[in-house]
Amino acid sequence: MRRVAFCSPVNPAASGIADYAEELLPFLAQWCEVELFVAPGLVPTNPLLAAHLAVWPLDHLASRHAARPYDAIVYQMGNSPAHNAIYELLLRVPGVMVLHDWVLHHFKLGYLAAHNRLASYHAELARLYGRPGERAGRRMLQGQLTDAAFAMPLNDDVLAAARGVIGHSRWIVEQIAAAQPNVPAAWLPMGVPLPPLFDRAAARQALGLAVDAPVWASFGHVNPYKRSEAALRAFRHFRETHPTARYLFVGSVSPNYPLAAVVARLGLTDAVTITGYVSAAAWAAYVAAADLCLNLRHPTAGETSASLLRLLGAGRPTLVSAGDAFAELPDHVCAKVDADAGEAALIFEYAQLLDSTPALALALGANARAFVAREHTLSQAAAEYMRFLAQIYGWEAPTIQRPPLWTLPVVAALPVAVAPPVVAAAGAAPFAGVGDAVAALGVAPDDAALGDIAAVAAGLWG
Repeated sequence: MRRVAFCSPVNPAASGIADYAEELLPFLAQWCEVELFVAPGLVPTNPLLAAHLAVWPLDHLASRHAARPYDAIVYQMGNSPAHNAIYELLLRVPGVMVLHDWVLHHFKLGYLAAHNRLASYHAELARLYGRPGERAGRRMLQGQLTDAAFAMPLNDDVLAAARGVIGHSRWIVEQIAAAQPNVPAAWLPMGVPLPPLFDRAAARQALGLAVDAPVWASFGHVNPYKRSEAALRAFRHFRETHPTARYLFVGSVSPNYPLAAVVARLGLTDAVTITGYVSAAAWAAYVAAADLCLNLRHPTAGETSASLLRLLGAGRPTLVSAGDAFAELPDHVCAKVDADAGEAALIFEYAQLLDSTPALALALGANARAFVAREHTLSQAAAEYMRFLAQIYGWEAPTIQRPPLWTLPVVAALPVAVAPPVVAAAGAAPFAGVGDAVAALGVAPDDAALGDIAAVAAGLWG
């Protein structure tokens, strides 16, 4: 079988791509001998990885490849600090890159700040994007998280270094083709495990939620681009006729976004719960308990959301933003919301419709689950990986397939009551970050602000 070096974050790295990799690996290993390369010093918390695969630090890859070349090298690249060592290596040792985020701007800012190279950041923006790049860079360095950064992806170096690129949306493959037409690129679906279905009433009992109250829920890391305020304004309107309704934010919150203060300003403190990071079992329970799931984001980094696919796979009626990769989802599996002046009104109307027409909500959820079961299986994803690697490296696609190296654990929803969740507190202090640090210095950012800038960039993505 072919030998493949697989370079990726794995748990406990703070990246959703860690979960993605751990779910894909046993299926990819059906087709090849996989060796896993992780950030130096990281010890995987999943014992199945070391039990079934050779696990090496990333800084061992170059020497191992020189001594006995791998048949393929795969890099998982995303817009978070968990990819720092991967970024450095893929520039030196070419391979196939799986580009999870088209926009790497925030990653690059955090990386260069952490390495005391902010002058390089500003120069690269000016070289690639001219005067608008200079202006955007100046604002970002002052802690002003401008939307203009999303039009400046700062990915030219990794695209030029890659032997080929995999994207999980047709949209991102189109961007790659336009930016680097000589780099082979392929779309293949992101694989996710199909979750078991849990009883709504039992999940609510376990979580201490009223059985008959409407429940909205947003899942995943909350940052300034997750459209939370529009969703909360729609929810406030919804509560006028559904006073017992609750809104749950299940996941971590960026330090750059004062979610609790927004909730308090809208007068929703008594109706909104911010859980913070939760276990997989609690996450499954919250999904089962929700009547309406929201997975909104604009502008986007061009990502395909694994958390969204998990919601759809769980059969939950879900609202998504109508743009970029998310526009590719079929209309019969989710409801799409334009991120414009009518956003809150449209969220409200969708919520009213689904609440008043249970059969429609049930059908939307059933369609979503069937779509994920048909189009986003891990076995399909692994087979497509091997097909593309064979094309790039010039070997025949393997036909011998063994069973997955291990069985993914089935996550059970919480069987018992959990501790009371964290409720949004009124009067939360506004975020004081890199902007205040720069203002205090009175000069361009220097060493004193570098850590703050890196933290701001990292905090956007969790």
